[in-house]
Amino acid sequence: MGTVRGARVVVTGAGGGIGAALARRFAAEGARVVVNDLDAAKAASVAGEIGGISVPGDASGVVPAAREALGGSIDIFCANAGVGHDGGPETDDALWQQSWDVNVMAHVRAARELLPEWLERGSGRFVATVSAAGILTMIGSAPYAVSKHAALAFAEWLSGTYRHRGIGVHAVCPQGVRTDMLTASGTAGELVLAPTAIEPEQVADAVLAGIEEERFLILPHPEVARHYTSRAGDTDRWLGGINKLQRKLEALEAASGTSG
Repeated sequence: MGTVRGARVVVTGAGGGIGAALARRFAAEGARVVVNDLDAAKAASVAGEIGGISVPGDASGVVPAAREALGGSIDIFCANAGVGHDGGPETDDALWQQSWDVNVMAHVRAARELLPEWLERGSGRFVATVSAAGILTMIGSAPYAVSKHAALAFAEWLSGTYRHRGIGVHAVCPQGVRTDMLTASGTAGELVLAPTAIEPEQVADAVLAGIEEERFLILPHPEVARHYTSRAGDTDRWLGGINKLQRKLEALEAASGTSG
């Protein structure tokens, strides 16, 4: 794969899950990979496994250190780190703010650092792990759904603004993936995500295929395209379906003695 072999790649949130799978796959394709994660031990473990470089820390500020570790330049940046919090408007402001900072502003801050270099040389690739929640929604988790919608909007803006200047942008939108985040998603995750959950390696395969085909939307679950079309074509009917899921969630929570 010519666009990846020899490329200098950064993957945030790469201590496990989708991020680790991406780091492994890029390395297998011949890329030089920086593994970033808040958990320094996990970052070092994955980097050691793939012959990569561990640069632990907050994804919002990783670009300068990662660029230096890769010899002064970055070709592909995977904004993969993310957080998910349950609840609606009642959720504490601090959790809303964390969702915004990690799921959106980390992407903005990375792009702010990367774009001058990429625009000067006329090439660069930004891969945002958005989630199907960003083009659909996620019952039981307003901070996640809202911030992921914003992440998609930012990726769309980047692509629409800079594609003629050599900047490739991809929005990766899987549904359920067998990661710690799915395990922590509770009854809503079991209802909506678990039945069709795939492995992180399948997401990584889809990302590499999407890069090769220069596709903006990368949908590891093909059925998401159908749901996306339904959402746009008959929004009220689609929202009725979402509300049906919500009522089913409430019934399950009532039966188990939990609350949303």
